Amino acid sequence: MANSLNKAMLIGHLGDEVKMHYFEGGNSIGRFPIATNESYTNKKTGEKITTTEWHNIVVHNKLAEICEKYLSKGDRVFIEGRIKSRQWEQDGIKRYTTEIQAVDMTFLTTKKDLNKSQNSPATKISENTSNKETKEENDISAF
Repeated sequence: MANSLNKAMLIGHLGDEVKMHYFEGGNSIGRFPIATNESYTNKKTGEKITTTEWHNIVVHNKLAEICEKYLSKGDRVFIEGRIKSRQWEQDGIKRYTTEIQAVDMTFLTTKKDLNKSQNSPATKISENTSNKETKEENDISAF
């Protein structure tokens, strides 16, 4: 049994298009934000309150290319990954960020799906997807 676990699972909507960066040697990285919502009712006023949390998602190589090809702002996705923090210096100021490094992803609804039909199945994509096959399989589980 592992001594620790670093796993994040999110279902949310893309807040922007996938931004790609390509490197020598054929590697690539994609970044995009997703929004998750939480709703509750204020017991004193009875008012329904919704809060939104933004998460920075990072995808690598083939998974990044698939996301760039199929995802658009507003699409709903299920993401599994690891939480990573990093820091850098910009103009003499230390900057910090926390990101979710995606390992597996399921496209729940995409604008391309909505144009075809409302009942299209979700598509599951994995970071381990090889260049030879894209392992896009229909995921029957409902969220």
